[in-house]
Amino acid sequence: MSETPKVPKAMQEKFAAIVGLADSFCTRHLDEHYRKLIVEATAALCRKRPSPLLRGKENIWAAAIIHAVGTANFLFDTSQSPHCKAPQIYEFFGTAASTSQNKSKEIREMLGMSMSNFKWMLPSRLENSSLVWIVQVNGLYMDVRDLPREVQEEAFARRLIPYLPEAG
Repeated sequence: MSETPKVPKAMQEKFAAIVGLADSFCTRHLDEHYRKLIVEATAALCRKRPSPLLRGKENIWAAAIIHAVGTANFLFDTSQSPHCKAPQIYEFFGTAASTSQNKSKEIREMLGMSMSNFKWMLPSRLENSSLVWIVQVNGLYMDVRDLPREVQEEAFARRLIPYLPEAG
């Protein structure tokens, strides 16, 4: 990642430790897009006050962050690429499934991480995710890509969509 996300000085050591562990897993099982999301999620958790990362072990947090990002991006679906099974994460980090899953749920709730939140979505999933492009206009839900450019620009300005669709 060319740009390091902002992390409070007091959290930089914890950030580096967790990202270092996660990088090892990403190198073996994931890709650079996943790695970037995992780094950003770790940084976001470091910026929480107080940071939840202050309690618990780095390996558990690394496993849970990967699980959380993976859950939001269908990592456990064998039809996706890359993909892996959740037990691979637990085994790699030496964590219990229940501990990793509970921390993962906590992370997803803290960061608003879901399959419909484009901030935590892999770039390859954005274009084909119908949930990302749905906006409410006068009480009706519509695909913003089918609406006039002015509406698209307004939705983008309000951060309702990840980017402006190609002008068609």
